[in-house]
Amino acid sequence: MKQTSNQNCDLAVIGGGIVGLATAMTWLETHPGKGVTVLETESQVGRHQSGHNSGVIHSGIYYRPGSEKALLCREGKTKLEAFCEKQGIRWEKCGKVVVATNPTELDSLETIIQRATLNGVDFRRISTTELRHLEPAVAGVDAIAVPETGIVDYRTVCNAYQHCIEELGGDVRLGSQVRRIAAEEGGVRLISVERENPNQELVVHARSAIVCAGLHSDTLLSEADPASQSTGDPAAAATDEVRIIPFRGEYYELRPERRGLCRNLIYPVPDPAFPFLGVHFTRMVDGSVECGPNAVLALAREGYRWRDIDVRYLQRTLGYSGFRQLIQKHWRKGLGEMNRSLRKSAFVTALQKLIPELRASDLVPARAGVRAQAVRANGELVDDFLFRSTPNVTHVLNAPSPAATASLAIARRVIEQHQDQNPNA
Repeated sequence: MKQTSNQNCDLAVIGGGIVGLATAMTWLETHPGKGVTVLETESQVGRHQSGHNSGVIHSGIYYRPGSEKALLCREGKTKLEAFCEKQGIRWEKCGKVVVATNPTELDSLETIIQRATLNGVDFRRISTTELRHLEPAVAGVDAIAVPETGIVDYRTVCNAYQHCIEELGGDVRLGSQVRRIAAEEGGVRLISVERENPNQELVVHARSAIVCAGLHSDTLLSEADPASQSTGDPAAAATDEVRIIPFRGEYYELRPERRGLCRNLIYPVPDPAFPFLGVHFTRMVDGSVECGPNAVLALAREGYRWRDIDVRYLQRTLGYSGFRQLIQKHWRKGLGEMNRSLRKSAFVTALQKLIPELRASDLVPARAGVRAQAVRANGELVDDFLFRSTPNVTHVLNAPSPAATASLAIARRVIEQHQDQNPNA
């Protein structure tokens, strides 16, 4: 028999990842006296994308000038660094190099240089001699150095956001899985169940809600507004409909005695047609060095391993027209990513383009993360942050990297849109 409890608040935030937490904290800071309830499925905050990323504080060099990513990354980076200083969170402005490993990558490097200039990023082009001075083990034909790139532990940041929310009077409800969003007079009604006890139901009555659900954001959008995922106009559907496709990124780690191969951060020139940055080397704040990630289709929303399979979700993904068209466009790239996932030697070969002396014995398997990537019905990968409003609810539909860096700026942006669409919120 179900037991139901009720709770009232001004704003409900669904999702205890870094964006949801930043949004709740920013709301409380800017709306004194108004209550916030954060509903998070897991037993801890930041358990998925927020706690499984590379820990980089991005500078904003890659993103299309004028895009949400470019603008919010730059704003968010400054705010995040100030927050870490205020909270005593360890972070470093260590810098990185972006390396062209062969002449075919020079045009793409020029594109990055143009974007860096327009986005106001501090960088400089360096000679191969300077490159070897900064990263002695790296081989390349051209490179840029980006001294303002940093590193931090985003799990620590998430915990600090949670602490601030609670200090400001907000409520973070862990283990609460939202199953339904419904409109009601004067606001919205959120129905959630305890993950460990499905017979315990919590009903939250809020004046409005902001959904930052990551891997589940498309499901909750259609729950809040069923018409949002269907339209009678095929051309409009191709542009408007989005589904979240989970991509798993797998990492290796350098053995402690080989960490000297990477002093700070070493990135390749990314493929401009693919919104992933390619395998790279990242020194973490604890001194370890991660190598990766690749990008393969996850077989479940939280599919961190090949054996994590959700048959119903996989069938839904494979049946989605956007996914089928995506595969038609990028099947060669996809096969290469799968090859690197299944064969360590292929992963090592990709890394050796940057550090030729690297050997398979230098690497040990490390963690994996799952990226929530929005894909349109026409197979287009959504390459920018994406926000959408339904009555009394604002949805963060696409927030991949650099969302952790930009979290406080995304929070500001989402709250502004939410209030524009819901003046009484």
